[in-house]
Amino acid sequence: MESNIVFNKDFDANSVYVMKVYDADVSKVWDYFTQSELLDQWWAPKPWKCETVKQDFSEGGIWHYAMVGPDGEKMYGKVTYGEIMEHRSFDGVDAFCDEKGNINEDFAQAKWLFGFTGTEEGTKVTINIHFPTPEAMKQQLEMGFEEGFKTGLSQLDEII
Repeated sequence: MESNIVFNKDFDANSVYVMKVYDADVSKVWDYFTQSELLDQWWAPKPWKCETVKQDFSEGGIWHYAMVGPDGEKMYGKVTYGEIMEHRSFDGVDAFCDEKGNINEDFAQAKWLFGFTGTEEGTKVTINIHFPTPEAMKQQLEMGFEEGFKTGLSQLDEII
């Protein structure tokens, strides 16, 4: 089942709302968002790929990963997990960092909230991303975030 991706930008609230329905049960979709070996299969938009450096999916734990380009270039990211409600939701703070996990202060950190809801069609995933300032949100969007993230979510659709 191919479902469209909702991607709404609210510059007044410095936030992005993303929604996509997957033709799979909640526990399967949850696993693809919370287990590094599954995240690595779809998180980066092709021809880029995702490589997890380390992951501890627990409250206060981190997911440190690299986006690896077709020429071997690497951009690192780190998510620090907040509250986790198994198979329902989790949140975290996302940041650009270096290979050691040191936060890159040139880019603002963003708060992400992921929600998973079972529906007749499968699983509805909602993602709310809050940026500290309009400038931080614009910076992320200008780097191709919308197109890249939509591509990744569509790649997950193909896998599931």
